[in-house]
Amino acid sequence: MGRAFEYRRASKEKRWDKMSRLFPKLGKAITMAAKEGGEDPSTNAKLRTAIQNAKAQNMPKDNIESAIKRATQKDTANFNEINYEGKGPHGVLIYIECATDNSTRTVANVKSYFNKSGGTVVPNGQLEFMFDRKSVFELALKDGLDSEELELELIDAGCESIEVEEDKYVVYGDFTSFGTLSKAIDDLQLEVLKATLQRIPTSPIELTEEQMVDIEKLLDKIEEDDDVQQVFTNIA
Repeated sequence: MGRAFEYRRASKEKRWDKMSRLFPKLGKAITMAAKEGGEDPSTNAKLRTAIQNAKAQNMPKDNIESAIKRATQKDTANFNEINYEGKGPHGVLIYIECATDNSTRTVANVKSYFNKSGGTVVPNGQLEFMFDRKSVFELALKDGLDSEELELELIDAGCESIEVEEDKYVVYGDFTSFGTLSKAIDDLQLEVLKATLQRIPTSPIELTEEQMVDIEKLLDKIEEDDDVQQVFTNIA
């Protein structure tokens, strides 16, 4: 059928594979948020954010509703949030956020990924100071509103800086300001594309293409794990 067909098929398969791993993680975040703060997104900011992020990744409405319903089902597993820290090849520091119903399984998997790559898991807290924890909101651009005006509107809610990319504003604030920023953004009726708590490296490092090949193999294995929700590194 030709190379073009093969390329399109490979591209689709890669996208489907990514979605098959991403949707369960998004669903888990929705279920956890609903279990913690109730099923009404209008009164549960954490659930509202989880739903917004799921929609941004084109997660079907039925999947979102099913994830919310699972919060009230008796046989739904209780998930715990656990973090792991590790050092990978070429001086790469890795911070992993997990949600798991079996921490023994999760830590064994994480350790095996690092061991097979020549890296190691380190005690929790050892890498904490190497990352700044930030609230990060990606917002759709709005006609007539520039970044300076938006920053003035959000500064009292905890906004530290705003960057403008091709089709969005990216708002940064301290992680403790997540709730106040979320409310202020809602009050301004701005479209939230994504809202997350991120760990931004304080001293990012540059890697060569060859080094990136090594580290990407490890990161792919970590991100494929069903218990892993987010992965952060000190790569620039």
